[in-house]
Amino acid sequence: MADFLFYASLFLIWFMLIYHMFLMLGGYLHNRKYRELKKCWEKKDLHFPTVSVLIPAHNEEVVIKETLQAMVKLNYPKDKLEVIVINDNSSDRTGEIASSFVKDYPFVKVVQTVPPFAGKGKSSALNQGLAESKGDVIVVYDADNTPEPDAVQYLIMGLENDQQAGAVVGKFRVMNATKNLLTRFINIETITFQWLAQGGRWHWFQLATIPGTNFAIRRSILEELGGWDVKALSEDTELSFRVYNLGYHIRFFPAAITWEQEPETWRVWWRQRTRWARGNQYVIFKYLFNLFNMKNKRVVLDLFYFLFTYMLFLLGVLVSDAIFVLNLFTDVNLNVGPISTILLILAILLYVTEVMLALTIEEDQFHIKNFLAVILMYFTYSQLWLALVVYSIYLEIKRVLFKQEIKWYKTQRYQQPPQIEQKTIDHG
Repeated sequence: MADFLFYASLFLIWFMLIYHMFLMLGGYLHNRKYRELKKCWEKKDLHFPTVSVLIPAHNEEVVIKETLQAMVKLNYPKDKLEVIVINDNSSDRTGEIASSFVKDYPFVKVVQTVPPFAGKGKSSALNQGLAESKGDVIVVYDADNTPEPDAVQYLIMGLENDQQAGAVVGKFRVMNATKNLLTRFINIETITFQWLAQGGRWHWFQLATIPGTNFAIRRSILEELGGWDVKALSEDTELSFRVYNLGYHIRFFPAAITWEQEPETWRVWWRQRTRWARGNQYVIFKYLFNLFNMKNKRVVLDLFYFLFTYMLFLLGVLVSDAIFVLNLFTDVNLNVGPISTILLILAILLYVTEVMLALTIEEDQFHIKNFLAVILMYFTYSQLWLALVVYSIYLEIKRVLFKQEIKWYKTQRYQQPPQIEQKTIDHG
């Protein structure tokens, strides 16, 4: 029995590793392919629809000024653009700083959330911003984002050239990647397991997931869907499934780039990622038993991916580790021999290899410091993530059993040194 459980758990682990390698290959191919598509689209005359940029902001005085400075530099016709800061029950200078831009830039406006919806989280704030907006296309940025000047134009370019796309998502980069070891880990994770995996899913399956920032969605779709789900902690993932259920797809177009801040302490990281994990678990159980009613059957692949990541892969790791530890103290009749050790070592090597290959996609990311960080990341960051998922499952079970109210946690922001400048990527 121990042998069966151990090999079954190894199968789950290896399946996940190989699938991610498959996605990395697709992401690499998409990275080359989209550049040619971008050149082709840039030769066409672009129709500029009216755009409303929504920026939900709760106590964001540390970062909101830099975000709005990036917004006013967007290369988009200002008579077709409105930037709406949704001041969500802030107790700091967020509203004051945002209002200072209104005086100089007529396309910038501030919306104050009102009870009983004030301070209820991002989804609620976005719904109020949507109600106050006028654009045919809605673009969302978090309050710590500084998109590159052409970011919104590229998002619109994707929508205008792909009428079946209900939404277009770009990629994001980490502005404080070199702050400390944690932000270096997050930067590596972002490149490998977020945007490059996103590219792989689009390349192989024409699937992508709306992130929490740097995406454009047609207003007509949002209105048909009734806006954002206020019960979802991962409102972006949940919205993605409903967009697919209408029969649209979500295009990934990495020409649209934004820079965002990431947690600089482990405590902040833990709380942010716990919210993400709980949000994705909410989506799994919301749609798992409704698969056969989904209009776009390819979305089943995405649901299976989330189920595998947050349930099956986790189960495989926990079972294999438990059997290994138990076998050290008692005889559990484990007769797998040296092959188990070989498989575990190969799994580590495959993990390091696929991450380092992913880093070659981005300029200045393939170097010895990141190589050492990737190795350390496997034994620290990745293992802590497993503990985080277990903890998030516990919280979700407790919430359901005791019918607890969902509470939104806003990620802490940090003041960035003024001498730090973002480096614009060569988009080809």
